[in-house]
Amino acid sequence: MDANALPLAGLKVVEFTHMVMGPSIGVILGDMGAEVVKVEPIGGDQTRRLLGSGAGYFPMFNRNKRSLCLDLKSGEGVKIARQLADEADILIENFRPGTLAKLGLAPDSFADSNPGLIYCSAKGFLAGPYEHRTALDEVTQMMGGLAYMTGPPGRPLRAGSSVIDITGGMFGVIGILAALERRHRTGKGGEVRCSLYETTAFLVGQHMAQQAVTGKAPGPMPVRISAWAIYDVFDTATPDEQLFVGVVSDSQWVTFCDAFGLDALGADPAYHANNQRVMARDVILPQVRALFAAMDRAVLVEKLERIGLPFAPIMRPDELFDDPHLNAGGLLDVTLPDGTATRLPGLPMELDGERFGLQRDIPGIGADASDVLAELGYAPDAIAAMRQAGRIA
Repeated sequence: MDANALPLAGLKVVEFTHMVMGPSIGVILGDMGAEVVKVEPIGGDQTRRLLGSGAGYFPMFNRNKRSLCLDLKSGEGVKIARQLADEADILIENFRPGTLAKLGLAPDSFADSNPGLIYCSAKGFLAGPYEHRTALDEVTQMMGGLAYMTGPPGRPLRAGSSVIDITGGMFGVIGILAALERRHRTGKGGEVRCSLYETTAFLVGQHMAQQAVTGKAPGPMPVRISAWAIYDVFDTATPDEQLFVGVVSDSQWVTFCDAFGLDALGADPAYHANNQRVMARDVILPQVRALFAAMDRAVLVEKLERIGLPFAPIMRPDELFDDPHLNAGGLLDVTLPDGTATRLPGLPMELDGERFGLQRDIPGIGADASDVLAELGYAPDAIAAMRQAGRIA
């Protein structure tokens, strides 16, 4: 998609963020065409240097941004940050409550200088008794019921992705876009807050509603009573090649039984209705497990795809690099800080049949300082002096 045709082209964003939640807001806006300046501390965002499970945070959530490193403990650094915010349409921050306020960069400090500014704070909690607590994705998964629902009884388990950080960031983007639409009518900006804890509660709301409907507390997903008899992971003839299959309607049950030669099950009137089959899982599932365990996964996949039933081979994240569907447009070519070329997922959406692509590669530490400061009116010698003094990097 042409850069000038992107829906958020022309919008200026200044981002004071680190880790995942805040940067996820910025990368979504940047992918959709906004010009995002990421303000990092001198030496770069510490997220760049995380190991283990954190090693992918910076590369995944910081494309389509420019990098400027500022010393926000100096008056000169704060002055530049203020200038960026005064010229921005959107400001994003995810520091502890009150951090930017101490620097004179609180939302209300822009009421006169930039009344149209949309100020997005990504926090652990919205207003309430917990709002000053420090939170992380895993903290809110634990206290919000998601870890309880994910792991087996007595073993709460965080989801296998920073799902709350990312989803919380998506709600931040929704709030920003709502505020932009309102600004079109009123000319005024506003303050958006998104949070980890309330995002977690929203995601487990279906289980809260389940209790409200049934009067029974929902059990963890590994021991849940499924709504369907066949809705599970099955072993195949090759031990490492598992397959999820779902049969979620009466017509699918007939199709499934016909395709796999389960004539006796398909013809039995005791299993014609979904709820009858759920109550007979102990009879049905052993037969299906035995059938699948003798078949190659590739054969099962071909048959299930042909008859149109829901299925999914169990894959590892590293196997997605070679996924033919993702390689048809879902992955973007990016360059890691060490120069390694790789492909990472783009935004999971299309606009007018087109995907959102890469406008800027993952930025080096402070790589855009000279250009960003020149746009703010700083002369080359002033920029060089600030760099020499350690105010920028």
